[in-house]
Amino acid sequence: MVRDGYFYALGLGVVAAIVWLLTHSYLLLALPLLLAVFFLWFFRDPERVIPAGPGQIVSPADGVVTDAEWIETTAGSRLRLSIFLNVFDVHVNRSPVAGVVKLVEFRKGEFLNAMKAESVLNNEQTLIVIDAGGYEVSFKQIAGLLARRIVCNLKSGDRVERGQRMGLIKFGSRTDVLLPAEVNLKVKVGSRVRGGSSVLAEVAEPANGPTATGVVS
Repeated sequence: MVRDGYFYALGLGVVAAIVWLLTHSYLLLALPLLLAVFFLWFFRDPERVIPAGPGQIVSPADGVVTDAEWIETTAGSRLRLSIFLNVFDVHVNRSPVAGVVKLVEFRKGEFLNAMKAESVLNNEQTLIVIDAGGYEVSFKQIAGLLARRIVCNLKSGDRVERGQRMGLIKFGSRTDVLLPAEVNLKVKVGSRVRGGSSVLAEVAEPANGPTATGVVS
């Protein structure tokens, strides 16, 4: 359980006590109590079995893969996967690879619907870049229409393990992952993934150039 869940539930418990003292109405009492239960459930943080295979890149978030496309960056071609989290998904984020954090960059922005393409550029977000040794993996925590707070517990220079908890996005949101070109893709658009345990891709060994296999649409 993420501690935020206890804070929300405690606050709503106080509200429920006040409502009961003032009204003695079971109907009015039910609303804050149901909300308290919802927040305890929403901020759940289940244990996950982390894959241990060489070169595996795991999902940083629970949700559905909504997009997979090649993009050009200053470092060359990269494969970008977009994962949409609805309000019912676990919102704890995890590191997709083991390595050293090279960059953590927070950028203020809008709160557009995370399903819209422009949200990746315009919405409030945090970019994390991890040096996995021989290749880099980047991912973004992107706020959505309801998500109004991004939590990232990493800083440059930190050493992280694959599947390690590193933050969360509150309520519905989006996570984008930028994969190296030399990967074998293990998911497709429409795949449901689980943070820390679903393998998105495997780095080809050895890396022979900007080729990738797998279904991306």
